[in-house]
Amino acid sequence: MKLNPRVKKASAEEGHTLHLVFTNGEEKLFDVSPLLDQGIFRELRNDSVFKSVKVSHGSVQWAEGQDICPDTLYEDSISMKHASVAESRIKYSSKRKLPSTRR
Repeated sequence: MKLNPRVKKASAEEGHTLHLVFTNGEEKLFDVSPLLDQGIFRELRNDSVFKSVKVSHGSVQWAEGQDICPDTLYEDSISMKHASVAESRIKYSSKRKLPSTRR
């Protein structure tokens, strides 16, 4: 079984979106906003908490302890290879499904 690439770099963007760089060099956008009404993820509505995102063990984690499965980040994010940020966000929002979380 081949593992998905892991997160190498992460930054918080406008609209509760993460800009992710994976170990295979791919750059993708992940929309966190569908999670913001669920449990511990509600705390990420606060911009300063959301911006505290850091790479941890090939995934992302926030200062308050929230994290998202690295496979979810890779599989449910939108590639930036052929699209602008705005185009990616539009495409992403129309295809988005809620990922499973560990919490």
